[in-house]
Amino acid sequence: MGTSDGTLESRHRLSSTNEDMYKRRPNRGKYRGVENGKSFHLPIQDKTANCKFSPLKLFLAFIVCGTLFTIVYNPQVYQNDNSSSSSSGPSFVNRWIWGEADPRYISNLEIDWEDVEYIINGMIGEADYYGIGILNFNRSEINQWRNLFPKAKQVVLHLNYAAGDLTWESLYPEWIDEEEEEEVPLCPSLPKIRSPGSRINLIAVKLPCRNEGNWSRDVARLHLQLEAARLAASAKGGYPVHVLIITRCFPIPNLFTGKELVTRRGSVWLYKPNPSVLREKLQLPVGSCELALPLKVKDRVYEGNPRREAYATILHSAHVYVCGAIAAAQSIRMVGSNRDLVILIDETISAYHRSGLEAAGWKIRTIQRIRNPKAEKDAYNEWNYS
Repeated sequence: MGTSDGTLESRHRLSSTNEDMYKRRPNRGKYRGVENGKSFHLPIQDKTANCKFSPLKLFLAFIVCGTLFTIVYNPQVYQNDNSSSSSSGPSFVNRWIWGEADPRYISNLEIDWEDVEYIINGMIGEADYYGIGILNFNRSEINQWRNLFPKAKQVVLHLNYAAGDLTWESLYPEWIDEEEEEEVPLCPSLPKIRSPGSRINLIAVKLPCRNEGNWSRDVARLHLQLEAARLAASAKGGYPVHVLIITRCFPIPNLFTGKELVTRRGSVWLYKPNPSVLREKLQLPVGSCELALPLKVKDRVYEGNPRREAYATILHSAHVYVCGAIAAAQSIRMVGSNRDLVILIDETISAYHRSGLEAAGWKIRTIQRIRNPKAEKDAYNEWNYS
C-alpha cells in the first residue's frame, strides 16, 4: 500500500516536472528573442527555401497539363460539341468551360419533329439519302436526328462564327464611296464551312429569326444560309442534294427560290436546289460594299473601235435636265472612257443650253418630237414617244 502511494507520488512529481519543462521552453525562447532585440518568427521560410520540386510532383503536373490540353483540342471531343460554331482553339475553350455561344446564331424555335419525319420520309424516302449534314442544332436536337434516322449517317457541320463587330450595315452600307481612287472597297469576310469529308444528300440547317420588323437583315441568318447553299453547290457526282431549312421566317428567295421548294410543313422547308445555279450565285460578292469601283482605274484597256460605240441620251421639251446631261458627260470622261457622247435634242432647247452641252463633250443631233397619242395635254408623258 505504501509502495503504491510512493510510486504514484513519484509519477505525479515526474509529470509535473515535464509539464513545467514544456511550459518554460517557449517562454525562455520568447524572452531570449526579445532580449537579443530580434523579432520572433517561425522557421517556415527556411524550410521551403531548401525544399525542391520532386520529380514525382513534376511528372504529375505534366500529366495534368497534358490531360487538359488533350480534352480541349481533341477532335473527337469537338466533334461531339452540339453547336455549329467556331473550331478555333480559344473560342472552343470558352464554350467548353463557360458554355459560351454566340447569341446571334441561337434559335429558340421548338422543332416539330413529326413534320421533319413526315417530310423526309414522305418526300425523299429513307433509302434515297446516304448522309445528313446537321448545321446549327444543339445537343438534344442532334440526338433527336440520330434517333429518327438511325440508318443515315449523321454529320455535324462545324462553322466559325462571324466576327462580333460585323453588322448588317457593314455588309450593306447606306453610303458607298464612289469617289474611291486608289483601293477597291472590300466586304468583311464570312467564315467558310468546314468540309464534311463525306457524301451528304440532305443538309439540315436551323435559322434564327428575331421578332422584329427587320428580321431578314441578320448576319447570322445570312451566314448560315450562304454556307448551306455553298455546301449544296459543292456536291459532285450527279446525285440529288436537298436542303432542309427549319425557321419560322422565310428563307432567302435569292438563294432558295420558290420553284425549288419541294414542300413546306409548318416551320420546315424542303428545297431541291440546282447546284450549278447556286455556284453562279455564290460567285457574287456578299453585300453591296464591293459594288463600288474606283473611278480612276489604272491600265484601262479597251479593245475595239471606239468610233463605233457611243453613250447616247435624249433631251427634249424642257431644259431642266441640261445640267444633269453635263454632269453625266463629266462622269463618263472621269472614268477614262474615250467613246463618243451623242445627245438627241429638239427645238425647245435654246442655243445657250446647246453651247453648254457641246462644251461638256456632247455631240448634238436634232430630232423631231413624237407625241404620245394617249397622253393628256401638257402631261409629263406627252412627248415620251420621242
